[in-house]
Amino acid sequence: MTQKPEVTGFFDPRTWSVQYVVADPATKKCAIVDPVYDFDEKSGQTASRNADRILDFVRQKGYAVEWILDTHPHADHFSAAFYLKQKTGAPTAIGEKVKDVQQLWKGFYNWPDFPADGSQWDRLFADGDTFKVGDIEAKVMFSPGHTLASITYVIGDAAFVHDTLFMPDSGTARADFPGGSARVLWESIKAILALPDETRIFTGHDYQPGGRPPLWESTVAEQKAANIHMAKCKSEAEFVAIREARDRSLPMPKLILHSLQINTNGGRLPEPESNGTRYLKIPLDLLKGANWG
Repeated sequence: MTQKPEVTGFFDPRTWSVQYVVADPATKKCAIVDPVYDFDEKSGQTASRNADRILDFVRQKGYAVEWILDTHPHADHFSAAFYLKQKTGAPTAIGEKVKDVQQLWKGFYNWPDFPADGSQWDRLFADGDTFKVGDIEAKVMFSPGHTLASITYVIGDAAFVHDTLFMPDSGTARADFPGGSARVLWESIKAILALPDETRIFTGHDYQPGGRPPLWESTVAEQKAANIHMAKCKSEAEFVAIREARDRSLPMPKLILHSLQINTNGGRLPEPESNGTRYLKIPLDLLKGANWG
């Protein structure tokens, strides 16, 4: 019988992100998945409100943090992985293909000395790797398409699919970022939907279509039956046409150029300069052709 972790979602309305605490109730050990470090691009302020809310929950439940997991280098929020590692001592992990994303963005940011070797994390997962959260078996699926490095964590009966599938009424994630591919995303989603029908699907964003309350949990069966893209598209070509047409209409995420320099570095903020202030570096005219929105 498949083990069933206790999953708690934490919705961040500023970035429409869902962060997770995944716990083994028997051992009280847990993993934190895709935590957000707060950033206000208008004022340049950073904060740890989301991460501290998760830490407060972990303390209240009496959990011990065993892993801090990112599914990919996010383009719409900063990762709190490094902050949480400092607070808990737990190891950080991401997919091994993050090295390809680092190499790509190292060039974009003109960082000749940046180590694009994944050394910013404690563990780099390959497709098929296994680990445990407490006594619950977990495995890694390579799920590219949205990014070169995206992975899915299957922890017991729960799959954390982040930017592949959204809730059924929202469809699928975009695939037009540097290194993305709608064709590759189709294959990744088909592999996720080949998991057992009762597998719980936990998505990484919810944009609240129609103004409904935020939702983040579905099942493989529900996704196959009702996902507005996957239930409708009967072929890869049909999906690619719909996905690429939709992507052409979307502006870039407002924080993509801010976030990638933090998230390719494991969630570390830039080092303070001689005046004690940290600075972001924004390349101009890099994403030419993107919808201005």
